This record gives sequence, structure tokens and C-alpha cells, in this order.
Amino acid sequence: MIKVRLFVFFTLFIVGITSCQPGRRPVDNNAGGPAERIFYINEGGSFELPVAGSSGYAAVDLPVYESANEYTQVVYTLRAGQGFTILQEEHDWWHIEVTAVRGWVMHHYCLINLPDIIPSIVYNNTNTYASLFRSSGFAIPNITGRALYAGRDFNGRLGRDEFISPVLYNMAPKVFASQQAALADGNTLVMYEAFRPAQAHNLLHEHFSYLVETNPLVHAGITADGFNIRWFLAASPYNHQRGTAIDVSLGRIADWELRTTGVYSYIHITEYTEFPMQSPMHELSVASAIFDSTVHARSTTAWMDAEISEKATFGARLLLEYCSGAGLTPLASEWWHYNDLYSTAEAIEMENEGEYLINRTYSRPPQTAHR
Repeated sequence: MIKVRLFVFFTLFIVGITSCQPGRRPVDNNAGGPAERIFYINEGGSFELPVAGSSGYAAVDLPVYESANEYTQVVYTLRAGQGFTILQEEHDWWHIEVTAVRGWVMHHYCLINLPDIIPSIVYNNTNTYASLFRSSGFAIPNITGRALYAGRDFNGRLGRDEFISPVLYNMAPKVFASQQAALADGNTLVMYEAFRPAQAHNLLHEHFSYLVETNPLVHAGITADGFNIRWFLAASPYNHQRGTAIDVSLGRIADWELRTTGVYSYIHITEYTEFPMQSPMHELSVASAIFDSTVHARSTTAWMDAEISEKATFGARLLLEYCSGAGLTPLASEWWHYNDLYSTAEAIEMENEGEYLINRTYSRPPQTAHR
């Protein structure tokens, strides 16, 4: 049923927008693209582009097995955060290539780079070049306007430099469903951050805590309506470090084109306008709260009984509809923050705390069609 709904969303976008812009010309991002447009989702795919050829990353130290069976020989051991190319998916396993070694890993313990499989999302990780973090309008010392970590690389699948946006693999279908719902309405997610390394988060937490302690207006701005500092920036480990949280805004699509990688075509948004929101992105204060009061942050359902803040704009409410409808859980204090609490539980169990950097891609164009 879910795959049927996603197919309908995708079809509505293609048919609806193409009919409004009959002069649209597809763009191939690699020479020798197919004469016939092949969309992976129409071939029974689970995402916009195949997992095979995408960049994956080990969430924890992980054995690589000779075959898709944990009782076979270990041919390599991935370090936490180490990247690889996914060659094939088979049930709960990925066949991967890393440093000229090929073998199998259980994808439950891995992250995947979202641009490789959901390229229609607009990616704009400001924390990799000029952080937007503020609180009650005040700049956070040594944070605001600075790059907190490296997170952009040439993406061989997309043929361009692109932000690296990993999440735990089990979270990816929910992000995909959110985007397909947005596309059906002519909108798009704008991804400001997915995985955040612990090193960057700890630095952010340190300087934000100092600002809260030394600026009474900032302190007041995070403690109204029952909130406190933990609602806006909890200490490590944090869900961004686990690869189970995303910070997203919503845009109205103004222009787009079809691009091709390998044998598949995909949507690339070229122009969009972000919906007005109740506060700027990464404004850490109660001005950003999507609900009137705190909601149990580890409950997947408690937020359903909460009152949406009067400050919430149409765009914030629509974003809530798209993301929560896909199974993501909103954070009461931040209109942009959504968790996958099921993946969070898995990350806690495997002791994934994001004590690593992810700053390279290993992606390749997909080479074969389903049919």
C-alpha cells in the first residue's frame, strides 16, 4: 500500500508539473543517457534512485562478511563512520566495496547518503559553511556564521558537488515518503541537516550553554512555557549524531528539470521559494516551538494530543503534515526538527554516538534497470 501511494505522489508531480510547463527539456548529467526516460520508482524501486551505487557508512565498527551470512568468514572490519560503495541489496544485507575489498554487511548498522537515493530534495547544510544557529536573535559565540564541520563532496552519481546527508538506513524510507507527499503538492523538503558529528555538536553545546548562562534574554527565551535548554540542544549523545534526526524546511517549487544518471532519470529542483516560518531556521528559543507546551520527546504518539502553537505558520503546519504522515516524530521546541524514534532505539542499542566525521562520498551512477 505504501509503495502504491508513493507511486501516485510521484506520478502526480511528473504529470501535473509537466502539463503546466510543456516546454520542459530533460537534462542528462552523463553522456549517452537513455533515449527513454526510466524512473526507478516506476520500476518497483523503493526510492527515487537505486540503493546500488549509493554511498553507505558504518554507524559502528562492523564486520564485513564473505557472503550474506554472519557465520561466514570476516574479510574486513569497517571502522565507525567509514564509507563504502553499495553494490547490491539482498534482504537485510548490502554487498559493498571498500578499499578494493568486497563483502557483505547488515544494513541495519549503516547510514546511507540521502542525495544518492532522494535527489529531488533540496540540500543546504548551512552548518558546513555558515551556521545559522542563534538564540533570541543573539549570535552564539564561535558558532554563528562559521563552518562547524566538512560535509560536501563531489558526488559521482549526481555529477556535481553536493552536501553529504546521511541517516540510518531504516529512517530513509520515512524521509522519502515525506518528500513524495510534498512533491504531490508541488513542494519540496529543504534539508538543512541530517547527521551531525559529535565533535561539532559538543562544540555547539558548549558555546550555546555559555550564552544561556551569561545572557538573561537568551535564558528567558529558552525557559518560557515549560521548556529548558535540553529541548533546544541536549548534551551528547544527540539524535543528529545517531543519524536519526533531520532539520528540514519546506519550499514551493518554482522551476525544475529532469536529469539522468546511469539508466535512470530523476527530478532536480532548480528554483524554489521557502515557505515563511514562525522563526528563522536554527533559532533556538520558544519562538520556534511548534506546540504550545512540552511533549514527551521519546513518545511517537504524545504529540498528537498537543496544541499547535498559534505562532505556527501555514508552512510549518504543512511540513508537520508531510513528516508526521510519513512516520517521523516532531520535536515540540523546533518546527524544523523531526526524529525517527524507532531508528533512535536501534541506534541506542548498537551504541552509535556519532564519534566520527563523514566528509566523503563513494557514489556511482546506477547501471541497470529493474526490468
